[in-house]
Amino acid sequence: MKKLIIIILCFISICAKAQLTACRNVIPDNYSFWLYLPDDYATSEPKPVVMFLHGKSLSGTYLDRVRDYGCIDAIERGRKIDAVVIAPQTQGAWNPAKVNEIYNWVTANYKVDTTRFYVIGMSMGGYGTLDYVATYPQRVAAAMAFCGGATVPSLCGLNEVPLWIIHGTADTAVPVGCSQRVVDAMNECGDTDLLLFDKYEGVNHTRLARLFYLEETYDWLFSHSLADSVKTLNTEISITKESLNNAYSDLTRNRLKVVEYKADKTQAAEKQYYVIKKGDTLSSIAVEQGTTVTLLCKLNKMKKTDVLREGRRLRVK
Repeated sequence: MKKLIIIILCFISICAKAQLTACRNVIPDNYSFWLYLPDDYATSEPKPVVMFLHGKSLSGTYLDRVRDYGCIDAIERGRKIDAVVIAPQTQGAWNPAKVNEIYNWVTANYKVDTTRFYVIGMSMGGYGTLDYVATYPQRVAAAMAFCGGATVPSLCGLNEVPLWIIHGTADTAVPVGCSQRVVDAMNECGDTDLLLFDKYEGVNHTRLARLFYLEETYDWLFSHSLADSVKTLNTEISITKESLNNAYSDLTRNRLKVVEYKADKTQAAEKQYYVIKKGDTLSSIAVEQGTTVTLLCKLNKMKKTDVLREGRRLRVK
C-alpha cells in the first residue's frame, strides 16, 4: 500500500510540471508562439492570460530567441507567473488582428479566464501592446507598455483600459516623446483616469527590460479584471526606477523542457461559435473574434444585411 502511494505521488509530481510548448504554424498566415502552462494548470480554476510582445531584437523565425528576455525568460529564471503566457514572434511590426487571432485560438483550445487577459510589451512590443489595446480595448483587463509608442489611427480605446506606460528619459532608441505623443492623444480623447505614465529620469532603453522580472509588474496586472463592476486603476503598487536595481536578485535560471505542439485533428476541426448579444453587429463581432464579415456570412450562410437575432449562435470558425 505504501509503495502504491509513493508511485501515485510520483505520477502526480510528473504531471504537475509546468509546460512550455512551441506552437509553430498552428494558425495559417500568423505568428509562431510560445505557450506556457503553470504547473497546476490541469487541476486549478481557469488561469489568467498574459500576452508578451517582444522588441525588434527578438524578431525573426528562430523561436528560441523569444526566450532571451521577457516573460518566458522571467519564468525560466524563477519568477512565478500564475497565468497562461503567450509569447509570439514577429519578423516586423506587430499586427493587432494577428495577435487577436492567437488569443482567440488559445481561448478556444485551453482553459483560461477571459476576464483576466493582459498585454505587456517593450520597444516594438510596446508599440504592439498599445496598438492592440487601442484596437481591442473590450478584451483587455490591463496592459503595460515600456519605451514604445503607437501607430494605429485612433488611440481613444486606450482610455478604456487600466494602462501603465513607462519610458526612460535617456532612451536614444525610442525617444520618450513617442510615449508622450500617445499620452497627448489619450488626453485629447477625454478622461485618462485609467492611465499611469512614468518617465524614469536618466534611464536608457535596455534597462526597462528589467521590468519583466519584477513581481510587482504581475501583481499590478493581475489586480485588474474585466469582471470588476467599475474599472479602476491600481495606484497602490509602486514600481520606480530604483526597483530595477533588484530585478534579478531573487531569481535563478532554470530552463524549462520544451514540447512541440501537435494538433489533434478532432480539436483542429472543432467549430467555434459566438452567442449574439443585444447591440451586436456583424462588424463588431468580426473585430472581437479576429475574423471578417465576409467569412462570418459564408460560415453561417447569411447576407451582410440580415438582422441579427439576440441569443442566436453564430459560427465564427
